[in-house]
Amino acid sequence: MEHAAKVRTCLWFEKGGHEAARDYVKIVSNSRIEAVRENGQPDDPMIVEFTLAGAPMMILTAGPHHKLTPAASISVLTADQDETDRLWSELTANGGEAGHCGWLVDRFGVSWQIVPKRMPDLLSSDDPAVVGRVTAAMMQMGKIDIAALEAAAAQETAHG
Repeated sequence: MEHAAKVRTCLWFEKGGHEAARDYVKIVSNSRIEAVRENGQPDDPMIVEFTLAGAPMMILTAGPHHKLTPAASISVLTADQDETDRLWSELTANGGEAGHCGWLVDRFGVSWQIVPKRMPDLLSSDDPAVVGRVTAAMMQMGKIDIAALEAAAAQETAHG
């Protein structure tokens, strides 16, 4: 058996790992399931190897021994507000929970960071005042609003 990636991020699920992997590859573009290892449980396979937008991942469905926590999350750098809105909507649907500052937990209990590319650009400004205003605006958000971040960045220019 050939393995596509030497290193993969592995998420431990109590149950529902195959369903989660199928959802993730539908939601995130340029993604696919690579291998499913049933281990005698065809309705909830033990191992699902997949790629999310080029990043190798694996779900191990192995019972309640370990729990998912926000200490490990999937971070997605989005191209624009439309992609940010779509991912946010799909990942919080059917029991997912919106968080703060671009964080959410999907219906399977996996934590995600949905980060528009524009946000790290604004947060890496050479002007500390811009960084402070953008950070303050971001701290008030659940889903990231690019236009609101840009308005915060430009605020001093408008007054100054």
